[in-house]
Amino acid sequence: MRRYKNYHIPRPAGFLISFEEWLGKHNNYAYMNSNNFEDTYGTYDFLCGLGLREEFICPAENVLKNFKNFYNAQCKDWLFGFFSYDLKNELEDLRSAHEDVIGMPLIHFFQPEMVFTLKNNNLQIGFYEGENDESEIDSLFESIIKTGALNRTNDIASLHVIAKEDKESYIEKIKSIKKHIQRGDIYEMNYCTEFYTQYSDSISAITLYKKLNKLSPAPFSCLYKQGSKSLVCSSPERFLKKCGKKMYSQPIKGTIKRGSTPTEDQEFKEQLLNSEKDRSENVMIVDLVRNDMSHFALKGSVRVEELFGIYSYAQVHQMVSTISCELRDDADIIDVIMQCFPPGSMTGAPKIRAMQLIEDTECTRRNLYSGAVGYFTPEGDFDFNVVIRSILINEEKRYLSLMAGGAITALSDPDSEYHECLIKANAMIKVLTQ
Repeated sequence: MRRYKNYHIPRPAGFLISFEEWLGKHNNYAYMNSNNFEDTYGTYDFLCGLGLREEFICPAENVLKNFKNFYNAQCKDWLFGFFSYDLKNELEDLRSAHEDVIGMPLIHFFQPEMVFTLKNNNLQIGFYEGENDESEIDSLFESIIKTGALNRTNDIASLHVIAKEDKESYIEKIKSIKKHIQRGDIYEMNYCTEFYTQYSDSISAITLYKKLNKLSPAPFSCLYKQGSKSLVCSSPERFLKKCGKKMYSQPIKGTIKRGSTPTEDQEFKEQLLNSEKDRSENVMIVDLVRNDMSHFALKGSVRVEELFGIYSYAQVHQMVSTISCELRDDADIIDVIMQCFPPGSMTGAPKIRAMQLIEDTECTRRNLYSGAVGYFTPEGDFDFNVVIRSILINEEKRYLSLMAGGAITALSDPDSEYHECLIKANAMIKVLTQ
């Protein structure tokens, strides 16, 4: 049985510095940090699952059936984990033919040995009775604080980041996608490209995370470490959240850079809000999410709580919409997530045809990029982000990858799409090269 010990944290920012330093010494964890963004639907300032008490790594067959069995066996406790984008092939008649360099599984979830949550200056540590006592948890708490005082993670050497395709190739791909739109094959498609590096010296995932989070803090940032493989993520986007019988999704479509002065910054925000192209992108995905939710929602409960909201982040302004619904009593939690997966903002519409064209057009396997990282609570609630603005690391292969892109519609200008891609990749590239 899991027990909890509470600690008052008068200076959460200082504690997080210590906690991240201490966390970097471990090999298996999921750490999620809201960076104090105002989030009407948020639950925690940060939370972390540490250590593998029980673990699910997808088998070769019956992936979802086996995961449901795992979830049902462990659902009275915390579970942390992810769904990779390529899980689409288990949901529909789709394929992923590109080389899988990163090598993360389709699904990975674990019941943690310890759970850390912070909310309103209250830190709660969850541990298992019989495996730890309160004095050991007190000692652990003290060691975390001392780690921050004594240690600082080393910086990384500047890396040479390579674009997998040049500007000319990218623009030709956008033109090709627009031809499919003109023929009526799709209405919108999310096209992404890879930037990568192969490195010689060891790389600290916690160092990369701290650099990225300082440069580009985001409400759904996370650091996920599974042995030699890591995800460093500064996502601004929520995929799906369940709170009791209520479900929320907050897709992002529409991006513009920040201004260099307050006046210019405000002008950019207004430009994004009034952009016909960005509003078109956004409303298509809102309709897609509404349709996905209708499969498990109480009749008449699907509603758009906010349309075309403009939210500001360190590097960009984004257009965010919020869709909600009430769950039917007979809805299965895993089926609910899979009905909406992969996130529509990272596929396009119609979803299946868009994913077919993504596979035909892109030159990299997305792996965990465009998937979702999050957690299940003992009460059966959950919250998952969309894995964007992220760096994936395979330490054994010394390979590091990041992807960026955007939604292509009939109104898309290929040159502008290329520059938007670079804006989205900018923070990750800076972290690696400066």
